[in-house]
Amino acid sequence: MSKSTEEKGIDHHRTSLFGWLRRSFLTGLVVIAPIALTLWLIWTVAGWVDSWVLPFVPIWLRPDQYVGLNIRGVGVLAFLIFTVMVGWMAKGIIGRSLILWGESLLHNLPVVRSVYKGLKQIAETVFAQSETSFDKACLVEYPRKGIWAIAFISTSAKGEIDSKVEAGSDKTAVFLPTTPNPTSGFLLFLPKSDVIELEMSVEDAAKLVISAGLVYPDGTQAKPTPIGEVRSAARSGTA
Repeated sequence: MSKSTEEKGIDHHRTSLFGWLRRSFLTGLVVIAPIALTLWLIWTVAGWVDSWVLPFVPIWLRPDQYVGLNIRGVGVLAFLIFTVMVGWMAKGIIGRSLILWGESLLHNLPVVRSVYKGLKQIAETVFAQSETSFDKACLVEYPRKGIWAIAFISTSAKGEIDSKVEAGSDKTAVFLPTTPNPTSGFLLFLPKSDVIELEMSVEDAAKLVISAGLVYPDGTQAKPTPIGEVRSAARSGTA
């Protein structure tokens, strides 16, 4: 038994309403999720830092003793002030002398010195302001000629690597990240003539890598092409 025109209209209206609700929900989720996750992460990290730092803060300096409320973030503020003071002292002669003296004590401990050296290298790599940052983004041919990949220029090849590699041109070290996780990748030593420098910043190039080519430096997003159109173009020889 076929449906009447009125019933078909009602079903179409319900389908349209459900589609509108679904699209609106997904759009709202895209807007709310990053904000909510960011606030939740900040709140969680602040609570974690407070749990570690507050036991070392004198009771008379804690605001909860005066206002009767447990204000989250006091430990974070105390940690920031303490870190700034340590950094300021470390820049002076006395501070550097104390650091060298403390490191000399740690280097005499068999197990502790290995742990300390490893953690110090990680900290210097992550928090160094300029020495360990990439210079520019670039294009290199990888994994074969004719295929281009985004990489980051690290530094010129030096020492044994520079002397052992075939002479004839300057060599440079580039880091070729993987997608969508740019923290892993490959370290390549290439002739500078094989490296094409890009005008985009390192941050924009990283966004392009992480998004698998969907987010471009100007902030626009690449429009995905339907699979049917790709197949039709491939059959006609235009893709």
